[in-house]
Amino acid sequence: MSFTEKLSSAWRTRNSLLCVGLDPDVSRFPAHLQGRPDGIFEFCKSIVDATADAACSFKPQIAYFAALRAEDQLEALCKYIRTHHPDLPLVLDAKRGDIGATAEQYAREAFERYDADAVTVNPYMGADSVAPYMEWQDRGVIVLCRTSNPGGSDLQFMQVDGRPLYQHVARLVAEKWNRNGQCGLVVGATFPGELAQVRAIVGDMPLLVPGIGAQGGDIAATVAAGRDGHGAGMMINSSRAILYAQPLAGSGETFDQAARRVACETRDAINRERGLAAG
Repeated sequence: MSFTEKLSSAWRTRNSLLCVGLDPDVSRFPAHLQGRPDGIFEFCKSIVDATADAACSFKPQIAYFAALRAEDQLEALCKYIRTHHPDLPLVLDAKRGDIGATAEQYAREAFERYDADAVTVNPYMGADSVAPYMEWQDRGVIVLCRTSNPGGSDLQFMQVDGRPLYQHVARLVAEKWNRNGQCGLVVGATFPGELAQVRAIVGDMPLLVPGIGAQGGDIAATVAAGRDGHGAGMMINSSRAILYAQPLAGSGETFDQAARRVACETRDAINRERGLAAG
C-alpha cells in the first residue's frame, strides 16, 4: 500500500485528521522514565499506544533522537509502529535537503533504516535534491512550503514571477515533482490565509499542517482553509500539547492517559469543525 493510500484509509477508518508528533524531551519525562537507557523508546511507545485510535499518523522528529545518540531507539520505535499499528502512516520529520549521492543516502536512511512511509524534505536546492526520494515510488515526499515559524516569511514571501515563493513551491510540486502521486506539502496552521491559497493551488494533495496546540494555530480556521474536496486532506500535527499533557488534578491519570485525553479532545475539536460527530 502506498503512502497516500494508507493515509486515505487512516482518515476514513480512524475518523481523524490528527497527526501525533513524537518530539521526546527527556527533561519533561515522568520521573520513572528519567535516566533509563530505554526511556525515550518507552515514553514514545506509551504515547503511540495511548493515542493510536485517535490519530491518522505519527511523526517522529529525528533531531530529538539524534541529539541524544538515540537513533537506535528511533529505529526500535519505527519498527514498533510498523508492527503494532501498521495501518497508520509513519512520517519521518527530517527536513533533509541535499543533492546527488548525499540525497540518495538520506533517502535510504528514511526508507530503509527507519522504514518510514514518508519523509519531510527541504526544496531549497531544487529538483535534483528531491529526485532520489522519488525513486521510492510508494513512499511519500512531503515538501516544506509555508512553514509555521515567524521567520519563514524571510524567504517564503519573496516574489517569484509575481507570486510569493511558497506559492511557487506549491505549484512546482503539484505540477512537476508529483510524478508518483505521493507528494505532500508542509503548510503551517499559524497562517490560515496562506493555507487556503496552497489548497487552491494543489487540489487534493495531502498537507502536513503543524502549528496547532503549543504554537497557537486555530483549529476552526485551519479546517476551513485546508480541508480538501472530501473534507479531509490534512495531517494536523500536535506534539507538545499531547506529549506533555498534565494529568487532571486528583484524577490519578498517568502521563499516557493524559496524552490520550488531549489527543481525543483535539481529534474531536477538529471533527466538530468538519461537521462530524465526536468520538
